[in-house]
Amino acid sequence: MKLQQVLEDLEYEVINGKVSPEEEITALVCDSRKLSPGCLFVCIPGANVDGHSFAPQAAREGAAVIVTGRPMEELPELSGAIGDLEKEGKRVPTVLRVPDERYALACLSAAWFGHPARKLTVIGITGTKGKTTTTYLVRSILEGLGCRCGLIGTIEVIIGDTHIHAGNTTPESLLLQEYFARMVEAGLDTVVMEVSSQALMLHRTAGFLFDYGVFTNLEPDHIGPNEHSSFEEYLACKAKLFRQCKVGIANRDDSHFAAIMEGHTCELTTFGIGAPASKSCDRDLYATDIRLTDTPGELGVSFTLSGLLEGEMHLPMPGKFSVYNALCAIAICAHVGSKKPGFGIPEIREALKNVHVPGRIEMVKVSDDFTLLIDYAHNAMALESLLGTLREYHPNRLVSVFGCGGNRAKSRRYEMGEVSGRMADFTIITSDNPRFEEPLDIIADIRTGMEKTQGKYIEIPDRKEAIRYAIRNGRKGDIIVLAGKGHEDYQEIKGVKYPMDERVLIREILSEEA
Repeated sequence: MKLQQVLEDLEYEVINGKVSPEEEITALVCDSRKLSPGCLFVCIPGANVDGHSFAPQAAREGAAVIVTGRPMEELPELSGAIGDLEKEGKRVPTVLRVPDERYALACLSAAWFGHPARKLTVIGITGTKGKTTTTYLVRSILEGLGCRCGLIGTIEVIIGDTHIHAGNTTPESLLLQEYFARMVEAGLDTVVMEVSSQALMLHRTAGFLFDYGVFTNLEPDHIGPNEHSSFEEYLACKAKLFRQCKVGIANRDDSHFAAIMEGHTCELTTFGIGAPASKSCDRDLYATDIRLTDTPGELGVSFTLSGLLEGEMHLPMPGKFSVYNALCAIAICAHVGSKKPGFGIPEIREALKNVHVPGRIEMVKVSDDFTLLIDYAHNAMALESLLGTLREYHPNRLVSVFGCGGNRAKSRRYEMGEVSGRMADFTIITSDNPRFEEPLDIIADIRTGMEKTQGKYIEIPDRKEAIRYAIRNGRKGDIIVLAGKGHEDYQEIKGVKYPMDERVLIREILSEEA
């Protein structure tokens, strides 16, 4: 691609050499391991490694252009490398200075791949909870309406029949634009994606405009080293999405709704639970008459939908928060699907009935006597929310099976132990990614929190045996939840990830017990 095409949307200053518009750029890279002659290299400052330290290497390996956020006087090693190349009569790179390296990478990436987002309907979902489930709900409904919908999120990237393991909730901009381009090439017309606060803060989603920006809810999270310095910063990053989309779709019931929407530049559609009390708190889509449903092997929820669309809905997922997820998905599809023939309540109802979200309150049929489910809840807040939701179904016993990851804050173990001891009738403490710690040491920390309560528990370090115990001792009317692993299909021990999928373990146990 010619340099003038790559730089078309970039604000920059030439601080070494000159821009030759017709020069061919062979690759766009931000990873020094992928350097090649003729490439454009963007120096990305990271939490642990600063890409500027690889600028001299990029120059020596024949990069045509180097993009930095610093003046040349702050890059003495690059200046030295360029001086050496000049003495040797070798190619000298053009060096461009930009206001922000990550924002520049996003703009360059969009141009490099031919602005693929312009050829897709792009739906971005942000919020503390519900992003993953809602993306799958949206994809299920839209696919049922005849859309060819890709997905980018915490669990995986889906491009047609291709499923790719996700490294980050929202990929770096270069990889994100590559996924968009692959979706266009595969004939997809829509993509629904999770948009993390980190991604918005680090400009991973710059360089294009979302057709729909979506807000689920907000609670304090991701605050600490290498994340956000405060809740206020976390909120401000989430709010950026609504200045980068054409239409905003938001949960009006959330207490932070007004703050998130302050300064928004998009059209706005809202959703919530309960009939509007007044015009000032009116919602465009809302649910009433919420009913919890409990059938063998399935916990669900039914409700009456009103506003933009009207009808009776059922979702094979438990709890009030599942109603919010469904409302959010329906509100999105009310916009996108309205342009599709055959869009209506029957199609939405059928799509919701068949939705499957890996590791998010995922029901696994084991017995007609009790309900077994898998969920990713891996901190105290998530576990408390999960157990509180399941408690609403008035189980005979609520059984919690969980562990905590190693090389993480011990406070999480104390807190999760205390939550499970307080809210579950019986807890099976087991192992979960011990990493470089001893599983028994982690279990001892969980026990410390557990013993602050009157909760009954047993310790079974081997996770398969813990699950076997739960199944073998399940009673009629019990709800058993395997918490913490969710969609993960591995167990990390001493730096090695061993295959371990709870669905596979359950099948093996049932086969062995038959």
